[in-house]
Amino acid sequence: MERIKKKSKYTVVSLFSGIGGLDLGFEFAGFKVIWANDFDKYAVMTYRKNVNDNIHLGDIRELKDSIPNHDVLIGGFPCQPFSTLGKLAGFKDENRGNLFFEIADIISQKKPKIVVLENVKNLLNHDKGKTFNTIKTVLEDLNYTVYYSILNSKDFGVPQQRNRIFIVAINKEMFKSAYFKFPKPTKLSITTQDLLDSSVDKKYFLTRKISKTILGEGTKGYIVKPTIDKQISKTLCATMHKMHRASQDNYVTDQSSFSLFEDDNRINIRKLTPNECRKLQGFPSEWEQVVSDCQAYKQFGNAVTVNVAYEVAKVVYRYLEENLL
Repeated sequence: MERIKKKSKYTVVSLFSGIGGLDLGFEFAGFKVIWANDFDKYAVMTYRKNVNDNIHLGDIRELKDSIPNHDVLIGGFPCQPFSTLGKLAGFKDENRGNLFFEIADIISQKKPKIVVLENVKNLLNHDKGKTFNTIKTVLEDLNYTVYYSILNSKDFGVPQQRNRIFIVAINKEMFKSAYFKFPKPTKLSITTQDLLDSSVDKKYFLTRKISKTILGEGTKGYIVKPTIDKQISKTLCATMHKMHRASQDNYVTDQSSFSLFEDDNRINIRKLTPNECRKLQGFPSEWEQVVSDCQAYKQFGNAVTVNVAYEVAKVVYRYLEENLL
């Protein structure tokens, strides 16, 4: 993607920033992230190395009083309480599920012009729609007009099947009456195979012993056909380091790298490398991995796809330019 070359006109505060996928999208679109936050020390380490030094480590509940005034508030608030891969505790999750209300409190205090939030697709259906309706109602009660859309990473230049809900809330007091339009999908021109590393260490290849489980069809009540070499990758997840079954995780055949070493205990099928996960999430080529592979998999699995964030940020910028009173 080509970064918009203009002096930053609008300021951004980022909550639950992770390694900055949403932040980079907004920076590339011409915004300036002046304050960011995450409670994971490894994510903050990666963010500081690759994005900027404006990130603050700690619990947002303890840091929110230090948040400066800003034009746009963004955040991929914790998705685990709403994900079908989790316990679906939602707002009942006292540690993570109720953090949306911290966002609402910040909005009520700072009154940003626009709010952009991201979460898993299932947020829309969680608790028969009650969770999302609560979020929408809270934002509307704060005098914001709420728009939302499900955006898939594969529709924005990266070969990954990743559906996420994006919520855009517009401060009614600051804009002319105008409908907000989300970015339109584009035709995908590359495959996962186009992004694979040219030379991969043997540690990423399956051992013969574990391959029987990884490539198996499951047991008893869990029977799923394994799939590998997908042109469009399955959704990257935070627990990729655990190597789930091939029906859930991404595995590729790589005879080229396999032929570079001799190991009778391994086969020519491997998991994705952290660097390939980086590419599948749209992070730039100059990105530096400063954490372990385990942490890198977690970080890319939790991240917002930069390409999608960038396209959303561009239409937000345009909306500000055309409709701000």
